[in-house]
Amino acid sequence: MIKIYGIKNCDTMKKAFKWCDENGLEFHFHDYRKDGLDVELLKSWVSEFGLETVINKRGTTWRKLPENMKAETDEKLCLKVLLDNPAIIKRPIFEFGELRHIGFSKKDQNVLETKLIK
Repeated sequence: MIKIYGIKNCDTMKKAFKWCDENGLEFHFHDYRKDGLDVELLKSWVSEFGLETVINKRGTTWRKLPENMKAETDEKLCLKVLLDNPAIIKRPIFEFGELRHIGFSKKDQNVLETKLIK
């Protein structure tokens, strides 16, 4: 089963849920704002995808952060900012077995189709 991480009321998440339903993919949703987020899991995402990919710089939460926080490069401090402000984390994050994928652009959907839909 696919596990999807994100925030429930996000428009991109709604599109991802609909896409999974339309393609007959069963999934479990983990709302990291409501259900929380483990620091070790967040570290693994940063390790796998890189901090620049994990941070959603297009969202309002990021834009509202003070400039000194946006400029922070220390990974430990960045992780704290992400844990304190989970809406900054790019979404959705798909997990299926050992494979993970972050994002849901058209290009991402094509990649997901090759990995998930047979």
